[in-house]
Amino acid sequence: MLIREATPDDWPRIWPFWHRIVAAGETYAWDPGTSEEGARALWMNPAKQVYVVEDDTGAVVASAYLTPNYGGPAARIANAGFMVDPDRAGRGTGRALAEHVLAEARAAGYRGMVFNAVVETNPAVKLWTSLGFEILGTVPEAYEHPRHGRVGLHIMYRAL
Repeated sequence: MLIREATPDDWPRIWPFWHRIVAAGETYAWDPGTSEEGARALWMNPAKQVYVVEDDTGAVVASAYLTPNYGGPAARIANAGFMVDPDRAGRGTGRALAEHVLAEARAAGYRGMVFNAVVETNPAVKLWTSLGFEILGTVPEAYEHPRHGRVGLHIMYRAL
């Protein structure tokens, strides 16, 4: 697999799995009805460093972004978002992309990374804790999950 910086031309290859994941309403606190235009503005925002993962055939199978979580004196705390094509889950793509983005964040001078709203039923919680993230707290019943009803949103952090 190849992990590289995304270009604007990658968006049409990110959008199908981005839409599928967000429309499912199970893992992201974004509107499941987000339009393609709105999604592109969220994900490919110029303030974000965006990455893609290509498989052996050159297909884009995952993407992530890296951005400051706060501004001013707290701008050295990063935030990131990750999406792996659900058809490619369980193959180590998410872990490889996460390790890459964590390394990029350290190289860019970030001191830590925070995730503001991790749905507590998201299988990625296991990945994040295995990579050293800790759950700082949980906002109870903050997320309307389509299968589990009201579930919490974790705030997760890791020092870099």
